[in-house]
Amino acid sequence: MRNFLNNTIFVILCFGFIEARYPDAAGLNGMVVSSNKLATEAGIEVLKNGGNAIDAAITVGFALAVTHPGAGNIGGGGFMVIRFADGRTTSIDFRETAPMLASKDMFLDDDGNVIKGKSWSTSYAVGVPGTVAGFGYVHEKYGSQRWHTLLQPSIQLAKYGHKIDYLNFSLLNSPYYKQYLSRDDVTKAIFYKDKGFKLGENFIQKDLASTLTRIANYGYREFYEGKTSQYIIDCMERTNGLISSVDLKNYRPIERDPIEFYYRDYRVITMPPSSSGGIVLSQILNQLENFNMDTIEFHSYKHIHYISELERRAYADRAEALGDMDFIDIPIETMISDQYAKSKWSEINCCAATPSDEISPIKINYNEKEETTHYSVVDKWGNSVSVTTTVNGWYGSGITVDKAGFLLNNEMDDFSIKPGYPNKYGLIGSWANSIEPNKRMLSSMTPTIVEDREGELFLVVGSPGGSTIITTVAQIISNVIDYNMPLKDAVESPRTHHQWLPDNIYLENKMFNSDVTNKLIDLGHEIDYKRSIGEANCIMYDKINKTLLGVSDSRRNGSAIGY
Repeated sequence: MRNFLNNTIFVILCFGFIEARYPDAAGLNGMVVSSNKLATEAGIEVLKNGGNAIDAAITVGFALAVTHPGAGNIGGGGFMVIRFADGRTTSIDFRETAPMLASKDMFLDDDGNVIKGKSWSTSYAVGVPGTVAGFGYVHEKYGSQRWHTLLQPSIQLAKYGHKIDYLNFSLLNSPYYKQYLSRDDVTKAIFYKDKGFKLGENFIQKDLASTLTRIANYGYREFYEGKTSQYIIDCMERTNGLISSVDLKNYRPIERDPIEFYYRDYRVITMPPSSSGGIVLSQILNQLENFNMDTIEFHSYKHIHYISELERRAYADRAEALGDMDFIDIPIETMISDQYAKSKWSEINCCAATPSDEISPIKINYNEKEETTHYSVVDKWGNSVSVTTTVNGWYGSGITVDKAGFLLNNEMDDFSIKPGYPNKYGLIGSWANSIEPNKRMLSSMTPTIVEDREGELFLVVGSPGGSTIITTVAQIISNVIDYNMPLKDAVESPRTHHQWLPDNIYLENKMFNSDVTNKLIDLGHEIDYKRSIGEANCIMYDKINKTLLGVSDSRRNGSAIGY
């Protein structure tokens, strides 16, 4: 009763309504939360039919490739964090890689200037896709159901169609994406209509259905060594791209030890490089742990000031030190240590913003070596999976593979194409993230799982959103742990973001009052606004009631289903 009263009082004070918002779904046996209802339904059916969380995650991922083509994919890559029911953890890196013909100066002209658009909307922007290999690898090692069976929902959705929902309707009919998707003739034939798509019309993707059928029948290596791989090569020849048959044949996902750390005695399990997410998340939360949050009012100017100051320090280190750990030496243990976090935290001025050009990132000696989608799954045994995949920007490069029906990514833009030059999301990089053949480009994807103080499953968290992914995940975790928010409120609460450069705080959709923003300006902060920050799809385990709670962020039209 005391906890209920405390929660209720908090909600009244911070959100202005009497009762905490309920989760979107609850279940005793399993939960799936994704960016699309049809994909979520496909995943929950796998769980109901005896599949484990890994099986369901594979099905959801392939279904999103059909129903969420702007971000779901088989032409991109991603990351997966797994916590097994017995407490064991692992992570799968199926990030795209640079083709063998790639070079560090490939996006520069003869004078060393960046060629605008070359790293974004041409075939040069395409990294070797990893999604299919990642799903295939994790199925072989940890899946329990037949591979062919897990692909059937996506095949059916592509072959017989699905109704265009509001997100796809608004994106495909927007002037910008109508123009973007009409540049490539193959893409135009599938994703463009002169008079626009109708809300609720049936969208059939026959070539994609054939591709998924081949992968289902012949295994995931068909994508890399079969007819589909030849279609990719044909597309590269048509568009003057760099990916070769050897690139495809040699692609392999990598199983890695997750980044693990404790935040206020909660164990956080998250993604290591080539994702920057885990390290930067640990730096943000490890610095935050030095604050007594009981004394800091939620979303007060002091709260936003402190969060922004520690975010900018973590992102400065990201820019300087992070890249593919198979190519450079990254001082991970130092960067995620409490001691290092305390040294950064001690630099924060309570009464003034620190200009970003005065922040000193970590220094190391190198041995030169926005739009994503996230979903969360928990099964009846307690296995949990957090997955984030991407083609980078909405619809990736805008180039579709002939006769195969899927869009290719534009992930090469996530390399540091020139030190100090921002990518599409405004992120700065160094030579740590420079282009090299077979190298994985740095990412902000942050699939994360949290255990409670007793070592039991607590949260499955993640989000799309480019550079804002990490701060979204950090704020949700803090909202739940520090402010005792119900999961729905933790996810729906307005968010802020600071990424070191550009030197400003982003506030979401002008949802903060003028008193707060004026005080932040008085401290020396520059203020800017974003329509929305992140789109979290999360699960919480309520161990008192032995119930899984699912929340899909209302910032988009996702879906949570439990049983």
